[in-house]
Order: sequence, then C-alpha cells, then structure tokens
Amino acid sequence: MTVPHRVVVLALAGLLPFELGIPHRIFGRAKDPAGRPLYEILTCGLAPGPVRTDADFTVQVEHGPELLATADTVVVPASYELGPAHEEGRLSAKLAAALAHIRPGTRLVAICTGGYVLAAAGYLDGRRATTHWASAEHFQRLFPAVRVDADVLYTDDGDVLTSAGVAAGIDLCLHIVRRDHGAAVANEVARLTVVPPHRDGGQSQFIERPVPQPQLASTTAARTWVLERLHEPLRLADMARQEAMSVRTFTRRFREECGVSPGEWIVMQRVDRARHLLETTGLSMDQVAHRTGFGTAQSLRKHVQAALGVSPTAYRRTFRAGGEPLTGPAPTTALTGDGNRAGPRPTLP
Repeated sequence: MTVPHRVVVLALAGLLPFELGIPHRIFGRAKDPAGRPLYEILTCGLAPGPVRTDADFTVQVEHGPELLATADTVVVPASYELGPAHEEGRLSAKLAAALAHIRPGTRLVAICTGGYVLAAAGYLDGRRATTHWASAEHFQRLFPAVRVDADVLYTDDGDVLTSAGVAAGIDLCLHIVRRDHGAAVANEVARLTVVPPHRDGGQSQFIERPVPQPQLASTTAARTWVLERLHEPLRLADMARQEAMSVRTFTRRFREECGVSPGEWIVMQRVDRARHLLETTGLSMDQVAHRTGFGTAQSLRKHVQAALGVSPTAYRRTFRAGGEPLTGPAPTTALTGDGNRAGPRPTLP
C-alpha cells in the first residue's frame, strides 16, 4: 500500500489559526479513487507543548522540530511574532536549529508572512516569491536577493512555493493538490471546502485604492459570456458590449476586478478547459485545441507549455495513465506516482 505524502506544518508562536488550519483542511480532503487519503498532515512546533496564537487561545502541539526530518512537504503558516526573521532578516538560533532538520529536496511552502522564515533561511534567494501585499515592500527591502511579486496570489518555483495573505493560502494548497494529482482531485477538494478551485487575477483586486469607486460596474456578465464561448474567436469589443462599455473602460475595469487583462484571463480559462479535456477525454490534440479556442495543436502546445511547464501530451500521460505527477516549471526533486517524494523517509519520532 502506498504511503501518503507527508505534510508537516510548522506552528510558530503568534501564529494565525486560520492559516494553520488551511493545510489540514485542503490536503486532508484529497483522496484517491478508492477514498484513501493522498496526504498525511502533521503539526510540529519548536518544542512540544502549547503554541501561542494571535487569538485568545493556544494550540497544543504534540511534536517537536524533529518531525521536520520526516516531511515530504513543510508548510510554514503566517505568524505575527517572527522576531529577527521579520525585523532583521535572520533566523533565531532556535528556529535555525529546527529548520536544520529538513532534508534536502523537501518541498517548502510558505503562507503569507511565513515567507519571512523561508527568506531568512536563504531558501528564497534568487527565486520569485510573494507575501501579503501590505508586507511586500518591507519584505523586498529586507531580502533584496528575493524577486518579490506583490501582485500574484501565489508563486510556484518547483520545490519552493509561497502565497499572499490569508485566503491565498487556500489557493496555493489547491494548486499543490492540482499539481500533484490533477484538476479532478483539486476540484473535488474545492467543492468539499466550498471555495472556487481557481481564483482569477492577483492581489491588486484586494488592495484599497486612494479614491473609492462605489459605482464601479462589474464585468461578471462578460466573463460568463466568454466561458460559454471559449471555443469561438473572441473579440474585446464583443466582451465590452456585454457590459455596455467602451473597450477602454471595459479593459480598465476588467483589470481592476481580475488583476489581469481580458486577453490573459481568456488564455487562463482556455488552459483550464484544456486540462479538463486532457484528463477526462481521449480527444486528439487538434480536437482539444478546437474545443478550447486555441485553434491548432501547435497553439495548444505553446500555451499549455507556458502555463504548466509540460506539453499537453506529457500532461495527459501523467494524469490519465498514473505516470509521474506534474512538479512545476523547475523541479529539483522527483515525486512518485502518488505525490510522494522519491527516497526513504525517516521514521516518525
């Protein structure tokens, strides 16, 4: 029987209970077709015992940092008490000793300000990363070697992933499930959690603007109209017409609401539709290209490769035949067929 992929969540003092619960909720709902868990989720602290939260209660953690040595994936949720990691960009001696237990090749995930821990440890040097938009400027000043993207909901650099604030941790964990086991599993987890399987745009849609826009018209009707016609040629003017706006006004409003341009959003939706067809049908590449609006197999390959880091053929082989899971654009460690990292895992202390 295959051993589930082990996710170890590092609970630090001052943690936010919501972010602590995200990995348990999302990974804990992922099951194989026989209903067996695909992940095992465990929590550790810098020492066993109570961990202070930012609320009026503590969390009792049974495991100490030695548990990190058994992890296939380590998740660091947000905390408001990161000490020198947040103030000086360095790890405390106790936190550095804890992180030293992590095996090389372990996948590392940070939710919101948990990214300060990974950055202070040097894991984000030279990599693209994100954090809560309100902390992004400070984060970049503190860690100039990190390429901070303050707009996206999450970043995926293969074996190191980061998310923006709070609910973006849900987006990131769903992305990881999708990457490991395909869209069908991730969509089922999203349904059980009553959240969208994928949110459009980036953090810009949540940043408070200097001038309130209470009369800002929605572009929802246009997006609904597009989703019903992804297989057809789509013109910006036709989208704007659904909202009775000029093209210029529609484009500005669309970017304000979704964080991306209409053209970028359409490509994202077409790639998602292609993923579904590649996973669930035996359609040829030309047929998939036609049904998703890419037109030709060559165009389909170009956009899927750019979005997923693999060709449509490789993606289909992975998720329809139980081959090696998709591991992102620049993986440094292989995953086994069920999302487990290759190589032996130390025993649970």
